[in-house]
Amino acid sequence: MPESSPLPDLPPTGPWQTFDDPFARFCEVLGTVGGNCQRVATIAEANNLLSEIEPYQKGSVRISVVDGLGDSTIDVDAVDDPHDLENVDYAVLRGHFGVAENGAIWVTDDTLKHRVLYFIPQHIALVIPASQIVNNMHEAYDRIEVGKHAFAGFISGPSKTADIEQSLVIGAHGARSLTVFAVEEL
Repeated sequence: MPESSPLPDLPPTGPWQTFDDPFARFCEVLGTVGGNCQRVATIAEANNLLSEIEPYQKGSVRISVVDGLGDSTIDVDAVDDPHDLENVDYAVLRGHFGVAENGAIWVTDDTLKHRVLYFIPQHIALVIPASQIVNNMHEAYDRIEVGKHAFAGFISGPSKTADIEQSLVIGAHGARSLTVFAVEEL
């Protein structure tokens, strides 16, 4: 075995990577991992953009947990068994904040009944406040309370894998697309 190397001495306050425009960097990185970011002034504006997204238009089973953004073809609160959500085509869900360095969105179980909705739909839209983009994961971890939620995590882009013959496959194990609506008035 190779000899262990000492961990670097990193002060808890950084210096960490920051960006002149964290929102622009967030959108750029999210785009490189297969996602799409839309900055909008209001939920109504996001709703107009959502209505133009083809997978949303064609989705026969849709769920939205964001008032005024999209619609639900089923009552998710009436669903007791998360396995009954296996046919969701499009889900509109809430995220808490975004991370510019990696295009990730912090999500928790307190925004919806079934956490499987972050992973099982064919397509997902996440809604975050536009003002809530942090520069890096150090700032992100300063904002979260580890152990507060039964489920919490970061989502960055749609599902993807490149382990099959080294070919990138989008949607291999989850959502085939991710749109983030960063809303100014949220």
